[in-house]
Amino acid sequence: MSNSRRGAFAAALVAVVVGSIGLTSTLNAGAEEVPEPAPAVVSPAPEEESELAPPPRLPWGAAPTSLDTGTDGASSEMLQSSGLDAAAPDDEAATDEYAPKGRSTRTGVLRSEPTEIVPPRPPTMNQASQTVYFHYNVGSQAAVTDGAYANFSINKPTLASADYHTLAELAVQSSSGNQIVEVGWNVDQVVNGDDDPHLFVFHWVNGQPTCYNGCGFVQYSANISPGDTLPQDVTKRLGIQYYNGAWWIAYDTEWVGYYPAALWSGGFTQTGLVQVFGEVAAAAAAPCTDMGNGLHGASDTSSARIGSVSYINGPAVDMYVRSTSNHYDVTKLSGRTFRYGGPGAC
Repeated sequence: MSNSRRGAFAAALVAVVVGSIGLTSTLNAGAEEVPEPAPAVVSPAPEEESELAPPPRLPWGAAPTSLDTGTDGASSEMLQSSGLDAAAPDDEAATDEYAPKGRSTRTGVLRSEPTEIVPPRPPTMNQASQTVYFHYNVGSQAAVTDGAYANFSINKPTLASADYHTLAELAVQSSSGNQIVEVGWNVDQVVNGDDDPHLFVFHWVNGQPTCYNGCGFVQYSANISPGDTLPQDVTKRLGIQYYNGAWWIAYDTEWVGYYPAALWSGGFTQTGLVQVFGEVAAAAAAPCTDMGNGLHGASDTSSARIGSVSYINGPAVDMYVRSTSNHYDVTKLSGRTFRYGGPGAC
């Protein structure tokens, strides 16, 4: 993204509030951990783009370094082939921040809900409202921490034209599950306007959803913003950490930005539950959309994975791994890593 575009985006986000792992690795590399980048401090964005300072090191202990970004509008395939970390979308990309978002908590999952938002589709299929069905492959653990991080394979799964999204994410939650901060990648025509994977952030307040990539999020990085296109078929690290009065979001080798703790009036400064999962939001109970990379997590060693889940000032990681859907499946490889996904019902 050009400096002018990133500055405008950051300023807009601040106004709302008012107040890689550097190396790219192929999906099938087999290594659970990706090498740490050489430590070299990245210059932060201009002071007016951020009110707070992030931790001096990323959640996984590395000093921040500048991401390698592509030209605006670069596709996920172009980024992967060039060894780049992200690119801003075209100015013309149509987005809707208030698209459906699923939720998994200690007491259960959001399985369906009515929505008046419909994904792009042939005109003959348009309708005013419908039900969105959520499917999950989840790893979760009750854990009091200052944050968490994990390695995610980033893919370009097929999204059926009638469906909403397919994604993978890290979510840190209060013990009640009502206060949540999320970061991940999604393929979502409603939010992003194309079929490439994009970085997203989201949060919930008192059990109520907000919106994608805004609603109080404060931009920090000069190189990457929520909504940017990510390379496909690579592994990147995502993290969330509470520090200096905010929940900070990390991608690969940089701090992206933060959600101020003031967004939660009851005080949300530690986790009570950490979850990582794949999610499909579909227009039918038997979806035709891929989760992960479209390969079965239970039977294909090349399927998508979420690995090396780690906590910041928390207990030993031992996640409970499960599927809430008959159309996608998981295999637990360790207390920190699992394979997941599938092609859906079609």
